[in-house]
Order: sequence, then C-alpha cells, then structure tokens
Amino acid sequence: MKVRIPKYIKVLFTAVLIVLLVKAFAFSSCTIPSTGMENSLYQGERVLVNKWSYGLRIPFTTVRFLADKGKKGDIMLFNNPTPASWEKPVFARDLYISRCVGMPGDTLMLNEELLVTGEKALSPDSKILYAYPYTAEDTLQQVMKTLGIQENPLIGYADGMYVRSFSHYEYYLLKQKLHGQVDLQPVHKNDSTGSHPFVIPAKGKKVQVYPWNMTLLCNTLVHHEQRKAEIKNDTLYVEGKPATWCVFNKDYYWMASNNPVNLYDSRLFGLVPHDHLIGRVFTIWYSPKKERIFQPVQ
Repeated sequence: MKVRIPKYIKVLFTAVLIVLLVKAFAFSSCTIPSTGMENSLYQGERVLVNKWSYGLRIPFTTVRFLADKGKKGDIMLFNNPTPASWEKPVFARDLYISRCVGMPGDTLMLNEELLVTGEKALSPDSKILYAYPYTAEDTLQQVMKTLGIQENPLIGYADGMYVRSFSHYEYYLLKQKLHGQVDLQPVHKNDSTGSHPFVIPAKGKKVQVYPWNMTLLCNTLVHHEQRKAEIKNDTLYVEGKPATWCVFNKDYYWMASNNPVNLYDSRLFGLVPHDHLIGRVFTIWYSPKKERIFQPVQ
C-alpha cells in the first residue's frame, strides 16, 4: 500500500530544510551579550551575520572554501580562541563579537595594556632621536658596547645634551640595562617610548621575536599551531631550539572592543586565527531603540 505524505508536511519539511541550510551556510543571527561594542552595538540587540564574508566554512568544521581575509574595521563573529577546555572543537566553542583592528601582516603600536595607540605603526628597527646629558656619555657607551649596539655615532649636541638615534628595540634593551642611570628622552615628544610594535602574523611570513611579543607568539604557537614552544631564561624555544624568528601556518587577527574597559577582545584571548572566523556582522534586525532596526553596522 502506497503511503501518501500530506502536502503541508512536504511544505513544512522543505521550509525547515531551507532555514537550516541558510543558517548553516549563508546567514546567522546572534544577540549582543554585553556593553563591549557600544556605540556600534548595544547590549540586547540582535544582529545578522554574513557567513560568506570570509569564505564558506563547512558546518561542524573549520574547513573553509573561497577564503577571504576581510578588512580592517569589520565587526566579526568568531569562536573563542582560548576556551576553558582545549578538548572542545573550535566550531563548538562560545561565540565572540569584536572589531578587527589588526589584519595579517599589519604592525600595530600597543601600549603596556595592549591597547592600540593612535601612533604611527613603526617597524621595531625604525630609528628615533634621543637626547641625554653629555655627562652620561661614558656610561651609555659602555652599555652600548655590552649590548652590541655599534655604528651609532653622535648626531648632535645642544644645551648640554648629546643626541643619538636608536630603534625601538635598541631603546628597550638600553632601558632595561641602564636601570635609570641615563635619562634618555625622545627629541620629538610625539615619539612614543611606552608603546611597542606588534606584527600580526600572516601565513608563511616571518615575525621577529622581541621581549614584548615573546609570550604572545609562544601562546599562539602552542594553542593554534600545535607546536612545542616555551620560554626559558628570556628566550623563546620552538621545537627545542632558540628562535629569533617565527613562521606561522595561519593568518591571524587582532580584535578590539569599542569599550576599553571591556576585556573580551585580543587583550584577553590574544590573536584570533582565520579558521575561527564565522562571518561579518552587517545589520541590526532587532533593537529596543526602534530607529536602529535594519541599520547597517559600522
């Protein structure tokens, strides 16, 4: 006896299947859980996420086709890069929303709190002019010799101050070694000594190891590249060998909240791998503030 399936069941089944496919492959909805993204997104608002923005990620995997890197400034939905349990697969982890402020290969100037400063992103080897009392010349020369800083002649002399140029890295080493014995001051006050350049790793590109990025690189290698890495005696060891450069197998991103008090961004969980990205938040479909409904997210 042939069983006939009622038409309304077929229609219902088809509708459910379409919804599941759209949610799995094209668009998704999520609720903003905190105040971290104000004034762009407010707590309790519900947004739509375009899952095609960074390439098609196969459901229940991190495999992605037609991958795209996106762009700086996007508000991204992604899986938690530092879960309480590393046994949990990426696709099953909690979801976070933050703004991308650092793309693969970018150099960001970050201060001691890992906040992006408004300063021009400089290479760690870019030179800045520093002035110091001429009476400290012998002390500085001895420390420069100890650190191997060579071919660094005097550039100028004025009002009892000598002037030399040092890179961010050289200045960092001098500051640690001098212990306040010599007052090195940037000639141009806009030059920062409280911030350091951080290179966001790009797939296949070298990233130099410095004291200020060593812990970040080590954690990234261990948790996202599944490589053996550790820090011993202020030196990064990768696969048992001291490393001055690292090469990564993935693209990474630096995320920031709009609200600096909210720590649910890269200051808390570090770099976000490309395979953790889910999509770009592009519109608000529900808000207690009626005028914000269907506004594009910026």
